[in-house]
Amino acid sequence: MAPPLIQLKDIKLTFGGTPLLSGVELSVATGERVCLIGRNGSGKSTLLKIAAGLVEPDSGTRFVQPGATVRYLQQEPDFGEHKTVLAYVESGLAPGDDSYQARYLLEQLGLSGDENPHNLSGGEARRAALAYVLAPSPDILLLDEPTNHLDLATIEWLEKELASRRSALVMISHDRRFLTNLSRSTAWLDRGKIKQIDRGFASFETWRDEVLAEEERDQHKLDRKIVDEEHWLRHGVSGRRKRNVKRLGNLHALRDQRRNYRGTAGTASLAAAEAEQSGKLVIEAKGVTKAYGARIIVDHFSTRIQRGDRLGIVGPNGAGKTTLVNLLTGGDQPDFGTIRLGANLETATLDQHRESLDPKSTLAEALTGGRGDQIMVGGKPKHVVGYMKDFLFAQEQRGTPVEVLSGGERGRLMLARALAKPSNLLVLDEPTNDLDLETLDVLEDMLGDYEGTVILISHDRDFLDRVVTSVIAPEGNGKWTEYAGGYSDMLIQRGADLKREVAKAQASAEKKEDRPGVPTSTSKRKLSFNEKHALETLPKKMESLQADIAKLQRVLDDPKLYVKDRKKFDDTSAAIAKAHHELSAAEERWLELEMLREEIEQA
Repeated sequence: MAPPLIQLKDIKLTFGGTPLLSGVELSVATGERVCLIGRNGSGKSTLLKIAAGLVEPDSGTRFVQPGATVRYLQQEPDFGEHKTVLAYVESGLAPGDDSYQARYLLEQLGLSGDENPHNLSGGEARRAALAYVLAPSPDILLLDEPTNHLDLATIEWLEKELASRRSALVMISHDRRFLTNLSRSTAWLDRGKIKQIDRGFASFETWRDEVLAEEERDQHKLDRKIVDEEHWLRHGVSGRRKRNVKRLGNLHALRDQRRNYRGTAGTASLAAAEAEQSGKLVIEAKGVTKAYGARIIVDHFSTRIQRGDRLGIVGPNGAGKTTLVNLLTGGDQPDFGTIRLGANLETATLDQHRESLDPKSTLAEALTGGRGDQIMVGGKPKHVVGYMKDFLFAQEQRGTPVEVLSGGERGRLMLARALAKPSNLLVLDEPTNDLDLETLDVLEDMLGDYEGTVILISHDRDFLDRVVTSVIAPEGNGKWTEYAGGYSDMLIQRGADLKREVAKAQASAEKKEDRPGVPTSTSKRKLSFNEKHALETLPKKMESLQADIAKLQRVLDDPKLYVKDRKKFDDTSAAIAKAHHELSAAEERWLELEMLREEIEQA
């Protein structure tokens, strides 16, 4: 087994009364790719800072192999006194490192290097920080939320860049797909300790659920044992003093074990305060155009958004996503074209930038606006502490200044403020930033149950696939196109290499202009017999698979199945996973064929 590049042993750290880290062990060898998973506030970022040598634990040891280089990507980079981005990136290079790497990485990340680092946007600051940690080609990369504020193209570039490197990785991220694509082992920080498996994130959630189910059974057995011992104490004490004293000591030890048990953190109770139902038509845009100077942001865009739609908007940073949303929601006026808003619209907005939070205000003041102990939720007063608990804040945190909250806690605070307002149209700009996986699951469920309409700007591919019903993406030069389905569906329709597809489309348009009247190959295309047959039979197959999934799910809904019949539980789980895979493949094939049919008919 390869010796560790970095090793943490028996790390203990306490803030306030409850230990944050209690005997944490973590070892990372050459080339290992570890995802560090845990709830918001569990100490993930603190542990990474200890590994980077930036925070001293109360006790425990940190070992770094002599000569090994470590680079840490923190959530909020410190640019110090550097005048340019290039100077900042080059400051991370060691003597003998190739300075060309700094310029190369900045170019790849869309920065010139001449920018003033103190004037950068969130996305630009994140890209500069990535160049800083990548340029030295370190032996160990410690990455804290590396995908925050990055657009999809940059996230995919980063995945490929990290996959091609030999550096060991320890990653904290809320981006499921990023972790699935890169991780090879998982370290789960839970209640101050780490549990680790030699499998990537794709296996984590199943493993976690098994661990928690086993723990729950153990606690149930402990409770039963305490009850039995207490019954003996009341009714079965014999005359043998020595044995009685020992047994009573065992009972006290069992009680101490139960009393000191730290249960898992609760689940956030996210619910949007819903206003009266809007009209069936929510937004209609016709030929909308918007430009700033010579730059066209939106060019002749049209769409029709109905009540209940979940619309995702994706694209590179600076493409105009926020401008498009402002146009659609009436916050900005188009230069040309018309925007028609439906009747009875009540809009609630979540802004990805958290400037509206006063860092000096307390958590309770940020929720109530500094007006007493009540917050209006859906037009009704609710005590701020009760509302805080819905979003996993402890009562003791009501006086905590906003500036000391973690990124995930600030994310939950912003959600709490946005969801308190009655709405039938939710506009969410990067709502997943810094949220832990469990809270993301609850947010997805909440959006699924929300009866209004959702417009979502996000760079989280997995979240988009789970939530939205259509995706709007930029094609360049102010052109935007709407695609049915989630992010993966959009890629199937456009092709994985978006930039290449745009270039091909432009080249094709130029060729048509040069040779007018030449028919395209699509106009000659016809559906084959197999394609026609698939179009006719796939809907029935999808219905059958959906029925099978529902039947299997009813079996899994039995909370005692895992204990009663482990084999049946495993077989049913495997069968439902297979059915979901087949359904997804059938839906993708049907969508592909249906679009081809429409394209042929319109040609």
